[in-house]
Amino acid sequence: MRDFILEVRNLSKYYAGVKALDDVSVGFHEGEVHGLVGENGAGKSTFIKMVTGAIEPTHGTIILGGETFKKLDPIEAIHRGISAVYQEFNLVPFLSVAENVFLGKEISNGVFINKKSMYSAVKRTLDEMGVELNPASKVETLGVAYQQIVEIVKAISFNSRILILDEPTAPLTNNETALLFKIVKKLKENRVTVIFITHRLEELFVICDRVTVMRDGRHIITADVKDMDRRKIIAHMVSRELGEEYPEKRKESGDTLLRCERLKNRKIHDISFSLRKGEILGFGGLVGAGRTEVMQALFGADKLEGGEVYLNENRINIHSPKDALKKGVGLIPEDRKNQGVLLELPVRHNITFSSLEKVKTGPFISAKKDNALAEDYVGKLRVKTPRVSQLAKNLSGGNQQKVVLAKMLATDCDLLIFDEPTRGIDVGAKQEIYNLMRRLVDDEGKSIIMISSDMPELIGMSDRILIMRKGTVVGELQKDEFNQELILEYASGLVGGK
Repeated sequence: MRDFILEVRNLSKYYAGVKALDDVSVGFHEGEVHGLVGENGAGKSTFIKMVTGAIEPTHGTIILGGETFKKLDPIEAIHRGISAVYQEFNLVPFLSVAENVFLGKEISNGVFINKKSMYSAVKRTLDEMGVELNPASKVETLGVAYQQIVEIVKAISFNSRILILDEPTAPLTNNETALLFKIVKKLKENRVTVIFITHRLEELFVICDRVTVMRDGRHIITADVKDMDRRKIIAHMVSRELGEEYPEKRKESGDTLLRCERLKNRKIHDISFSLRKGEILGFGGLVGAGRTEVMQALFGADKLEGGEVYLNENRINIHSPKDALKKGVGLIPEDRKNQGVLLELPVRHNITFSSLEKVKTGPFISAKKDNALAEDYVGKLRVKTPRVSQLAKNLSGGNQQKVVLAKMLATDCDLLIFDEPTRGIDVGAKQEIYNLMRRLVDDEGKSIIMISSDMPELIGMSDRILIMRKGTVVGELQKDEFNQELILEYASGLVGGK
């Protein structure tokens, strides 16, 4: 057994009696890709923040390159070779790739910045990684995958020996994920240790050498990936039996609830479809196909320039999200941090924000009603929070997603739009959301439109699927026609369309 490049012993972090991390001991070898998994709230983020120096441990030690520390600060962590790439990028859009990589440590000739040397250095790194990217390109012109590559180049420009990737594939397509894996393998060849955090368990078996499972702030197991399988990992993660991943439909769909005819604006054109009561209608397609844009227009967040919308056979006009909520149309957005959750407000206010009439006594908001409504949905959705007064920013990503769901459910909307409902959510929380969605349509008669780039999820949860490409619907599949290859053929333009 070779020595660890990074090891933690009995690492713990307590917040007002809550054990965010409890006596964790684990080590990481030089040049390995080490998966780190666990349900939302398992302690992964707290662990990473302590290793990178963002927060101070309550107790425990960090051993880095054979040297022992009680705590690290962010600058010291970077200087000692630890870097992290988080889900939210830290890039300056109007600067070039090279300028972002060298931001704060520019190469200069006296008082002048030597852009040529900076571009050459970044170009060498990109070539070594096998990536075709112009160092002079403005970051704002790049897609998500290439912005992530810029973050990785930034990290390794500090001569990082340990690179932490936090949910790196969450926003990526399959091709982009393949490119990222190629880069990770190259880093491994260069003896860089990669700590790979993911909720997509299948990725562990493609890219990782070992995996550590965490649960409820504790270290559960570290093992070679070759000795594990998906079922074993899930069992360690959740410590409970999970049923069938996708619940079966128990009730037939009813009459038409929603009918859209020839919807168009500058992003979408000639969109026509219908949605039945008690139905989950899936929207498939490649990234950029226009699925989110259709739903933003339907919700009133973007303006429609043409077309007609009928709800219960009555023509309606939706001019704003507030208008949509009044008419019974709710949206759970893809970008929960920027569009779904108010991070600086308590969980309580986030949940009741769109349902203030329910918590008023006369013209004033009743703290008692406000608290009771929030507590009710925290319980129903099993949101992991010590109290409803907790700031939303202190919750894990999966629990923030549940808060956004609670906010929409509290409005009693008959039509709910779920845009990538389980992105960045662990396997246990995913199943809770799947079961909730099925209960909403089967037991409460609600209707759901679901956008998903996760093919098993799209096929497993949908009662019917529409496929989009280049801003329009190019195919429709009934349940007995669902086929992954056929969906991809429609999405890529090999079949279907007008």
